[in-house]
Amino acid sequence: MATRGKRIENLLAARKSLKISLEKSKAVGFALEKTGPRLEEISLRLPSLEAAVRPIRAQKEALVAVGGHIDRAVGPAAAVLKVFDAVHGLEKSLLSDPRADLSGYLSVLTRLEEALRFLADNCGLAIQWLEDIVEYLEDNSVADERYLLNLKNSLKTLREFQTDEVRAVLDGGLLSAALEKLESEFRRLLTEHSVPLPMASSFGDQALIAPSPLPVPVIQKLQAIIERLTANNRLDRSISIYVEVRSSNVRASLQALNLDYLEISISEFNDVQSIEGYIAQWGKHLEFAVKHLFEAEYKLCNDVFEKIGLEVWMGCFAKIAAQAGILAFLQFGKTVTESKKDPIKLLKLLDIFASLNKLRLDFNRLFGGKACIEIQSLTRDLIKRVVDGACEIFWELLVQVELQRQTPPPPDGGVPRLVSFVTDYCNRLLGDDYRPILTQVLVIHRSWKQEKFQERLLNDSMLNIVKAIELNLETWSKGYEDAVLSFLFMMNNHWHFYKHLKSTKLGDLLGDVWLREHEQYKEYYAAMYLRETWAKLPALLSREGLIMHSGGRATARDLVKKRLKAFNEAFDEMYKKQSSWVISEKDLREKTCQVAVQAIVPVYRSYMQNYGPLVEQDASASKYAKYTAQSLEKMLTSLFLPKPKKYGSFNARHSNGKLNNVGTNHYHSSPTVV
Repeated sequence: MATRGKRIENLLAARKSLKISLEKSKAVGFALEKTGPRLEEISLRLPSLEAAVRPIRAQKEALVAVGGHIDRAVGPAAAVLKVFDAVHGLEKSLLSDPRADLSGYLSVLTRLEEALRFLADNCGLAIQWLEDIVEYLEDNSVADERYLLNLKNSLKTLREFQTDEVRAVLDGGLLSAALEKLESEFRRLLTEHSVPLPMASSFGDQALIAPSPLPVPVIQKLQAIIERLTANNRLDRSISIYVEVRSSNVRASLQALNLDYLEISISEFNDVQSIEGYIAQWGKHLEFAVKHLFEAEYKLCNDVFEKIGLEVWMGCFAKIAAQAGILAFLQFGKTVTESKKDPIKLLKLLDIFASLNKLRLDFNRLFGGKACIEIQSLTRDLIKRVVDGACEIFWELLVQVELQRQTPPPPDGGVPRLVSFVTDYCNRLLGDDYRPILTQVLVIHRSWKQEKFQERLLNDSMLNIVKAIELNLETWSKGYEDAVLSFLFMMNNHWHFYKHLKSTKLGDLLGDVWLREHEQYKEYYAAMYLRETWAKLPALLSREGLIMHSGGRATARDLVKKRLKAFNEAFDEMYKKQSSWVISEKDLREKTCQVAVQAIVPVYRSYMQNYGPLVEQDASASKYAKYTAQSLEKMLTSLFLPKPKKYGSFNARHSNGKLNNVGTNHYHSSPTVV
């Protein structure tokens, strides 16, 4: 029974095995059926495969020997291919916008640079190994010539990729594209954080150094970008962008100041007086530009490019300063120095020197580097022109005063414009504003000639100018045909000296004795003037022979008529002549008029009260009783009023002898002083 059961199990197992075998046979048959067409295709390709294999058909020993060479070349080649794959794996990250994650972007860029360096170092090695294999195959006839030729052409192409021009595109231009994105981000960071400096506090009393105009995080980002651009030989490009953006920002800050006047040319103005306001603005604007704008740019250049080196950031700053407008400031100063010589020009040159001297330390610090050689050269040239020009005009002042001596005196007897101008001018030069500057300029000029400057030279020069004016006055006074007008002229000018030089720098230099002498001269000439003019008229109103006797009324009337007629004729002639004369100083004019009134009016009033009735009833009374005491007083007090005139300087003669008329005629009297 047991035996029978075991047989049944074996039978079932055999049945199952058979069934499985049949199913496998069926599956194999089905697979063979499907494989038939593929086998046919393989059969068709066998000739070409055979042709492909034929070049390396060789003895077993030769193939075994070449295997070692192949293994040594495949390693470097495989590594190179792997790095190429890694480079392309970075493409998505590097073509994205760096703004989102600049730090991550720079990290990926660094990996790309490392990969490209690896390729640059190892591509040549891999190619060299492959070239060794080809050489071995050729030497040992392992492959046929057509196959070797194909290999050689392929290696030649790979070798050409090792040149600098072609190596740059091994990454498909990915590095170049990434660097351009970095440059764009560099420009964006600069542009968005470069804001023109507000003008509100530009001209405060305190010249504060402006803080860095960019936030620290932005500066750090710029530094990181510059580091990568520099590593890829693009530092010049980053500097170019930086200079473009920052110089444009400085120009925008300066635009609010309306600096069009900096472009003015010599042909656009006659003399420095016509651009005097511009020169005053120039000093303030230059100080603002240097202490606020260029100071800030200097510091920022240092902050941003500090890691690159002093020479780089100083060169960057020099370009910004030049492009932003510092050269235009210096050119304007040069234009002023080229204008016509004029005493007023001396003051303006001293103003320019004072502005430059005030900024001397700033200029030396900001523009003292090699990169600023052009700015240094223009500044030195400007200073030399200013110093030479100022000293030339100053030392010629005496000559200019002496040249006027040959001209006729003013016809109105007033103070010549030369006198009023030069006395005021010398006072300004000796004042606290100009004397230190003028002294410094004279010291510098003499030092250039290896000469020492002594303070007395300035004082002596001023004293000599005043002496020359005094001599001019003496000469001019003798030029009048009318002695009375000469007296009035000298009275005017001596009083002008006393009044306008008392308690002034020039007056202190001349001394109290000198001033008192001129006051006394004024009194002397005033007395001479009165004696020779109005003081003569009362004698014409003599009372002699007018004592009334019975029967002598007609005789008295004839005498009164005769004397009034003589008085009227003398008064009219004198008044008419003096009506064109001038006394500029109000106090002297009023006093002179009052003295004339006192000399005439009381006598005339008394005379008319006593003897006027003798002629007032006459038919021709108006012919003799021509004036009342009030009308005489009114006429006398209206004398000597000056006509307001435009103030100007005197002519300046160039060294070539040609005069430049830089003001209105200086022989006219000075303007009214009230």
